[in-house]
Amino acid sequence: MDQVTRYKQIAKEIAIETGKLGERPDNPVQTQFILDDERGHYLLYFNGWRGEKRTYGSYLHLEVTEAGKVYLHHDGTDLVIAQQLMDRGIPKEHIVLAWQAPVKRGDMGFAMG
Repeated sequence: MDQVTRYKQIAKEIAIETGKLGERPDNPVQTQFILDDERGHYLLYFNGWRGEKRTYGSYLHLEVTEAGKVYLHHDGTDLVIAQQLMDRGIPKEHIVLAWQAPVKRGDMGFAMG
């Protein structure tokens, strides 16, 4: 298995595991999975209603590029997804904290992009 394929598998596993943490059939706000292996995007959305208030948005977005970088576009969890990526074997220098300004990324030891 090449590096990009392995990184996509890791990103997908993390997205699925994270999404399943909050699944409850009786919850009016459901988790929606968007898992695109072809383009390397793995997203989790919340979608539903709380009474008369609509609630919708992303709480996780990972992207694996063909260059072998894993972009963490959004981590709205308290699970420290970047650490999970590293714990599963993705080197810190291959992870881009895309929500962080490019000028700050290098100071943290992560990839610039």
